[in-house]
Amino acid sequence: MATLTAAHAGTFRIGGELEVNRLGFGAMRITGEGIWGPPADQAEALRVLKRLPELGINFIDTADSYGPDVSEQLLREALHPYQGLVVATKGGLTRPGPDRWVPNGRPDHLIKQARDSLQKLGVERIDLWQLHRIDSKVPRDEQFGAVKQLLDQGVIRFAGLSEVSVEEIQAAAKVFPVATVQNLYNLTDRSAEAVLNYCEQQGIGFIPWNPLAAGELARPGSALDDIARKYRVAPSQIALAWLLERSPVMLPIPGTSKVKHLEQNVAAVQIKLEAGELATLDKLNS
Repeated sequence: MATLTAAHAGTFRIGGELEVNRLGFGAMRITGEGIWGPPADQAEALRVLKRLPELGINFIDTADSYGPDVSEQLLREALHPYQGLVVATKGGLTRPGPDRWVPNGRPDHLIKQARDSLQKLGVERIDLWQLHRIDSKVPRDEQFGAVKQLLDQGVIRFAGLSEVSVEEIQAAAKVFPVATVQNLYNLTDRSAEAVLNYCEQQGIGFIPWNPLAAGELARPGSALDDIARKYRVAPSQIALAWLLERSPVMLPIPGTSKVKHLEQNVAAVQIKLEAGELATLDKLNS
């Protein structure tokens, strides 16, 4: 039996330098309900985090707003000093309560939040910091300028964007090098297709959030369900295998608070879909 490791997903170099295995981990779900407060089972959440390096996952995505602060603090408790790991975080969303997300792109706020993340994670420099959202109430060039300042001051090594258009990536790239883009993308929602294609052309890492969503596409008797039955896996694992095949810049970060689900996600990298199956999945939801 093949060793269960994310290394089978292949690698990508963030910013052309930071090499990571293409299957990462999103650390949003290790918080409480509504992405608020501590997890219901903190011991299990810590077991999940400690299992990551054992499974070859060396790219972890979090944000100061997850909890808020809880995700970053648990990462530090479980994995500091992050030997061999790339920990990315995000800033720009504030949390007035459970399931509530309010953009704040004021430059002073972004810089303060990045510096706070530096302390919470316990690092001298954040490997990758991403603007969680462009705040429509603040001129975007001011927000991009804050990111450049963080780069220039050595607070962060590489910078990225989240939920942006091709035009917004191009505008940001005039101010600082864009290393990654994190947009919603999965089998059921491909509205970011043009952004993904642009990232591939430019060598920008594309981090799809909510990567396992399959919805109605996974119903019994569907094409996705048939393929999953053939490989004797869950439809979500086929959805993840499809993502990894979709583009060499794709960096899926499925998250979970359960070790069992984490191992299931990693097992998906061993699935090698046939050309006909990939074509079938490509046509779904089109």
